Amino acid sequence: MITIALSKGRIFEETLPLLEEAGIRALEDPESSRKLILDTNRQDVRLIIVRASDVPTYVQYGAADLGVAGKDVLNEHGGEGLYQPLDLNIARCRMMVAVRNDFDYESAVRQGARLRVATKYVNAAREHFAEKGVHIDLIKLYGSMELAPLVGLSDVIVDLVSSGNTLRANDLKAVEHISDISSRLVVNQAALKLKRHDIQPMLDAFERALKQ
Repeated sequence: MITIALSKGRIFEETLPLLEEAGIRALEDPESSRKLILDTNRQDVRLIIVRASDVPTYVQYGAADLGVAGKDVLNEHGGEGLYQPLDLNIARCRMMVAVRNDFDYESAVRQGARLRVATKYVNAAREHFAEKGVHIDLIKLYGSMELAPLVGLSDVIVDLVSSGNTLRANDLKAVEHISDISSRLVVNQAALKLKRHDIQPMLDAFERALKQ
């Protein structure tokens, strides 16, 4: 049995065509089903639905053989015990620093300055500001990041930005690009050795689909 870990929403939807290329079709839609384990048209393949931030953990510990996770999630996880053979170029967005429209970011990030940074991407934020020589106080949040600078919880936020509409709606602006984000295929290293006969054709099919 091959188990593939996916998260609901954009990643699931954009992974479906790649699975189709490998001859795998989910028999149920996770948006309408309450099941967390979904059967496929292949008796030897199943999908499990987990939180996006948990995909690397399920794959690392062997509860799933493969998974699809954003680069942002993998950076925070550390990627231990994971083989990352393919950038699937799906669920693309940008990791950005954002502030209130009236906040003078250029003055605030001078060498040796100190900032309060709200984010759930603490590793990315820490590395980014360390490279700039800026001291930060990290405030970890799990959602509604845009609220933090509006109510004085933080000076800036580090978050994923796609269209930028949410920032604009909350009188915020993106002021610095940290990295481009897309989703990667991750594989449990032990599973790749023990189940290579079953897993390698999937990897080959995904790679073919990406070249089309």
